[in-house]
Amino acid sequence: MEVYQALSLMFMFGMFIIALLTYLKKK
Repeated sequence: MEVYQALSLMFMFGMFIIALLTYLKKK
């Protein structure tokens, strides 16, 4: 796996977790 692909996957995963946390806080 290329470094760019790994970084993009980690970035998308982090954004998903942040969105999930904010959603749970609002609820």
